Parts: sequence; structure tokens; C-alpha cells
Amino acid sequence: MSKPPNEHLQAAEDLLLQTGQLLQQARQALVRDCATAGKLDSRRLDEMQIPCFEFAWASAEQLAAEQSLAALALTGGQSERHELEQKLSLVYITEAVSMLRGRLELLFAALDIPAVALRSLSEDAGNRDLQKMLFSARTMDNIVRLMQQHFDLVGYVELDDEHAMISEQFQRFAKDAVAPRAEEIHRRNLTVPDEILQPLCELGVFGLAIPQGFGGIAPDDAEDNIGMIAVTEALSEASLAAAGSLITRPEILARALLTGGTDAQKQHWLPRLAAGDPLCAIAITEPDFGSDVASLALKASPCDGGWLLDGSKTWCTFAGKAGVIMVVCRTNPDAPGRKGLSLVLVEKPSFDGENFDYQQPDGGRLTGSAISTIGYRGMHSFDLAFDNFFVPASHLIGGEAGEGRGFYYTMAGMTGGRMQTAARACGVMRGALRAALDYSEERKVFGASLRAYPLTAAKLGRMAARYAASRNLSYFVGRLLDQGGGRMEASLVKLFSCRAAEYVTREALQIHGGMGYAEECAVSRYFVDARVLSIFEGAEETLALKVIARTLLEETLRQEAA
Repeated sequence: MSKPPNEHLQAAEDLLLQTGQLLQQARQALVRDCATAGKLDSRRLDEMQIPCFEFAWASAEQLAAEQSLAALALTGGQSERHELEQKLSLVYITEAVSMLRGRLELLFAALDIPAVALRSLSEDAGNRDLQKMLFSARTMDNIVRLMQQHFDLVGYVELDDEHAMISEQFQRFAKDAVAPRAEEIHRRNLTVPDEILQPLCELGVFGLAIPQGFGGIAPDDAEDNIGMIAVTEALSEASLAAAGSLITRPEILARALLTGGTDAQKQHWLPRLAAGDPLCAIAITEPDFGSDVASLALKASPCDGGWLLDGSKTWCTFAGKAGVIMVVCRTNPDAPGRKGLSLVLVEKPSFDGENFDYQQPDGGRLTGSAISTIGYRGMHSFDLAFDNFFVPASHLIGGEAGEGRGFYYTMAGMTGGRMQTAARACGVMRGALRAALDYSEERKVFGASLRAYPLTAAKLGRMAARYAASRNLSYFVGRLLDQGGGRMEASLVKLFSCRAAEYVTREALQIHGGMGYAEECAVSRYFVDARVLSIFEGAEETLALKVIARTLLEETLRQEAA
């Protein structure tokens, strides 16, 4: 199989230059439509939700395509790794250009931008040559043959020796300890067993975001998002709920404490969280308020020595097993929106099972009931009810200075949570892709292996391309975060990778046919697990509209004012 000619790489670069310029044109027009007197108008932003959503998605797809192309500069020569990377990158870029063209058509129409430039993109000879070359039966068959021979090269990312060792260590653990239990945990809706939790505690997995000075394994002077991504995707490939998602809650709580906690709170809580004793949960969402964090209403009333909590939370994952819950509550009912919110730490006994009822000696009560879900089983997500539940003043994160700062401390944790969710998506995609590739070789249809048919090969090639783009982007953003930037990009990669996981797992199930719909088949679990990724850690609609579009448009306004 020959390398893609240089003209194909040049065509891809030229196409992305064009889409980037067109996207910038749409961005500037959107700013003009949504700003008044140099500031974004919230009412106008709401009226323009449809183009704002398309703009956010186009920004994510553009970044993923640009990074897919940039990743090729890190490899070279005639190696099979480089050959496979080139093919997969070009497949994704070509598909991305097609998706971008569709989104840009909607944006240009909504914003009354002349569509002349879009027509030239559609008629680009380089684009047509790329499509003809890449989506031929011969090319796709060659891609899949390389995947079969060198699966570990699909989405390959260069890691330093330390992180490569960490990745290999957790891949072995996932294969030996998690994968054999994954189906049983899912089908019987079990709580994650101690034979998985205890070794993970010993391996330090709950201290990935906690500095070594506080008992964790992260550097004291920097973050280690690369290590977190490597561990998360390895565990998620075996099981999203039984292993891959265990890191999320301590990640969010640790970052909130590191951002706003008092010295005493950091000294007390961080070493314990790093050791996994206690396990923790995060209570943000309420029955009437999902991603609208600023409107949360659970009441915290001041009392002698602390606070009394009254109200409900929902979708609090791992609340039963957890010994401490970070709760977002309203300590000042008179302060508008986010300004009245604080964070408190609720301690409780650890409970197995799907219901618990904890009563304090002075009469306070906390009850929890697990929510039945189609997937993401193993940790259980709970409805919680607080009734006159006492929390000591020492458990208000930040102490007196932290009152009213809960929203900001929570958001400090959510950046890491979004990055970690992108890594979870990569792990799920890898598991689904591997299963589909293996099954397509074993399954015989009309006298030949399923993989021998061009359509199956095309499906596998496009799945691999989407996975590789997600993985390249995830590690790219992880490095940005480790360097002190990347907050916007963390939202973009979360948006992109979670939807990619839905596509890859859907196609993996489809390749399995009827077997894919059976619970005994791992791809059925990958499929239902992937569906939740676009919902939690910021539902994709809220992420696209309230975080990505708004932030990018505000950035444009600042640049224009400079």
C-alpha cells in the first residue's frame, strides 16, 4: 500500500484553510448579530440558539480536523504507523470538510452571508480527488488490513516513558480485573465490587488530580492531564461505569478544594481522597435544574455551628457507596443566580445497594434512591432528599470566604471533568472498534467474512478515523491544560468526542447485527454507555450554547476592541 501522495496532504491543508476562513467569517457575522454596544446580548443569544449551536459544533469539528493534520507532522518516514495515520487523518478531514460545509451553509443562510465562497468549497478539485481516493473499496480494504495487523497503531499518540508505563499498567489491570466482571456488573446492575475498587486505591487512581504533597500522584507544581487521560481511557475500554468513571468525582472535588479550600481543608481532605477513603460523590443537578447551575435552589440555612440542608438533588452518581458528597447549595437566598451558591461537604456512611436512609442523632436525614438506567450501570445515580440535615461550618469549602463562591469552585472542577469525559469516550470507542473488527473477521455472511465486503471495510475505516481524531485531540488538549491553558479546548473536545463515541458504538453494534442487540454482547453495553457521555459533565446543548459559543464570541469582541 502506497503512501497518500503529497498533493493529497496539500489538498487537505488547503481545504482546512478554506473552512477555517469561512468559519471566521461566520463568527464575525454572529458577533455582529448577538452584540449590543460592544457586549453580548443574552436575549439576542437566545434568539440565535440555532446558529450558535451550529457554530459551536463547526468550531469543534474544525479543531479536530486541524489537529488530525498537525499530528502527522510528529511522525514521518515510510513506517506502517505513519501510513495508517495518514490514511485515517485524511479520511476524517475529508468527512469533516463535508460536515463543515453543511453547517456553514446553515450559518451563512441564517446570517445573510453571500454563499459564493461556499460554492467554491463544494467544487474544489482537491476535495473531489481526496474523496475518490479515500472512499474507494481498495483504500478502505487496505486501511482495515493495516488495522488488523497493527491495532495498537490506530489513534497512536506518542507518550513519554513514564506515561507509557502508566498506560500499559492500567491496560493490564483493565484486561485482567475489570473486563471479566464488566458484563455481570452491567446486566445485574451491581455496585462496583471491592475487588476492583481496592486495587485501584492501591494503584493511586483516586489521587491522579491531587499533588504529591497532599498524598496524590500529580506533580506539586503542575497538573498531569496526560496521566489522567491515559488511565481513564484504559479503564473505560473495559467498562465505563465499573472503572472508567471512578476518577471523575475525586477529580472534580480535588480541583474545587485546590481552587478554594482553606489550608486546613486541603490538609484534611486531599490525602484521604487520594487514598480512596472515603470515596466521594458530587451533587449538583436538581429535579428542576439540570445544566443551569446558577439557578440551583437546595437551601442551606445558617444554624448554630454550621448549616441545615433542605431540598433535593438528582443524578448524584455513586452517592450510596460514597462517604462524602460535595453538595452545591444556596447559602444566600437573596443573592441572584450563581452569587448565592456555596459548596459544602456532606459526610455519611457508605452503603451498598440501591437505597439508603441515613439519620443523624439530632434528627437530620438524608435518603437516597437509585435511578434505573439503560446503561452506565455499576456506580448507580441517585435521587437525594435532604431534610434538616446538619453540616458543620468547617465543611463549607473555603470557610467564610468561600460563601457565595460555590459556582466558581465547581466550574474549576468541571474543566477536568470534561477532559476526563473525552478520555472516557476514547476508551469506549476503542473497545467498540476492537470488538467490531474482530467480529467482522469471524462472522461469515454469504460465503465470505463480513470484513471482506467493501461496505463493512468502509464502516470500520470511518469508525477508526473518528476515534483517531478524538484521541489526537484529547491528548493535544491535555497538554494545553498541563501548560496552563486549554479551558475552551476542553469543552470542544468533550463536545466532539462524546458524539463520536455515539457514532462509533452505533456502527459497531450494527456490524454485529442481531448479536449486537443482545446483552451478552459487549457492544450492546458500549452503545448504551456511550449515549450518556453527551449528557453529563455539561449536556452538549448547554456546553455548545452557554460555554463554547458565548466564550468564542466574547473572545472576538475583545479582539475587535483591542
